[in-house]
Amino acid sequence: MASPVSAQVPRVYGQGAAASGMGNAFAAQADNPSAIHYNPAGMTQLRGIQIMGGGSLVGGTTDFGSPSGFSITGDHDGAFAWPGPGHGYITANLQSLGVSLLDKLTVGVGVTTPFGSVMRWPDDSPFRAITTFTALPLFDVKPTLAYQLFPDLSIGAGADIYTFASFFGEGHAELQSISPGGLAPAGSKLEFNGKGTAPGFNVGALYTALRNGEGQPVANLAVVYRSQATLHLDGALSANGVKIQDATTTLVLPQVITGGIALWPVRNTEREWKLELNVDYVGWKSVRNLDIHLANGTIIPQPQNWKGTYAILVGTEYRWLRVDRLPGWEIALRGGYTNQQAQVPDLNFNPGVPSADLHVISTGIGLLCNGNGSFLGLISCGRVGIGPVKAKLVGVDVSYQAFLYEPRTISGNTGLRAMVNGLYNTTLHAGGLSVRASF
Repeated sequence: MASPVSAQVPRVYGQGAAASGMGNAFAAQADNPSAIHYNPAGMTQLRGIQIMGGGSLVGGTTDFGSPSGFSITGDHDGAFAWPGPGHGYITANLQSLGVSLLDKLTVGVGVTTPFGSVMRWPDDSPFRAITTFTALPLFDVKPTLAYQLFPDLSIGAGADIYTFASFFGEGHAELQSISPGGLAPAGSKLEFNGKGTAPGFNVGALYTALRNGEGQPVANLAVVYRSQATLHLDGALSANGVKIQDATTTLVLPQVITGGIALWPVRNTEREWKLELNVDYVGWKSVRNLDIHLANGTIIPQPQNWKGTYAILVGTEYRWLRVDRLPGWEIALRGGYTNQQAQVPDLNFNPGVPSADLHVISTGIGLLCNGNGSFLGLISCGRVGIGPVKAKLVGVDVSYQAFLYEPRTISGNTGLRAMVNGLYNTTLHAGGLSVRASF
């Protein structure tokens, strides 16, 4: 029986504009509220109560050329994927809340989008029987704890609750194609949609190997583990909007192991310069199939047989802590590079998420206004807040990333899947914004 739909589980790296501007090489720095995602142990560096929120706009196209010379273009269901990746965090050091017995403990919660996709191809594409539209508006709720065991060693741990919600996209995964016949008359619009919730966990450690004369870290080591999670999607298979059968499938979200080192060649009261290297291992090999099980017992096989991959992330940040013309302000310039391997073999390739070896060029800027600074000399940053609750600092981070996929030629597929054979060229662009404050 022909497979009517197929899904992919792409990983979304950027969960904070400051980190994104550094190529997401941030696990060994992790000194803002996005530490909840990048390395929970880094939360012990955060004083008081801190909040951060933002998101990204992601756009771009994939061009396909068949061996016969036919060409077609897919996009993210428009100029930009919607909903785009988003993030929100809040952290609190318990000493700052008056709990002196737990002064080494920091708590937090985050909402992130570490996996997701939106991709649309025209209904007359050569591979319309494989895919025309894919959407996975998945997000992750992350209650998290961090504890400073020793002055130079902190640990952190948190839960990952992967789920869907009606206010984020359609509130479920959607996988669409055009029927080649069999389950429904040829030419029918097939759709599988489903939703579910899956638990996972993450742990991290941050070790300061070297400090400067002022006691600031100048060499940090980090390790982070994010567990695998198995997401059962319960929903239905329909044709032209009419339900055929209840249906389920299973998405495996891979384990991720990260190691990182950060060095500060310059770190004093006026300037800081950081260099960081992270290496990720992503256990995509756990994705063996995405079989769809219908209520009548029919199984639509969708073998995947992905492979585990590595990613290299390199980032830098140069920060001016004192700016003569802007008293109370800090300015940071950032840059980064990421190299990521493709995880999908030719024989299981799906144009819904065109997998290929990837190079990401990143840049960004950060502006931080301390309590004694002001906006345009008119509004004191220390007066931003609600009622008696005033901010000690307010920051804005902006990032830009160019995702340059290597051209990939797919071959060797036969039968219905022969139509995916051809050349794929993908280029994406992402702009990110985060706003944060400390109280």
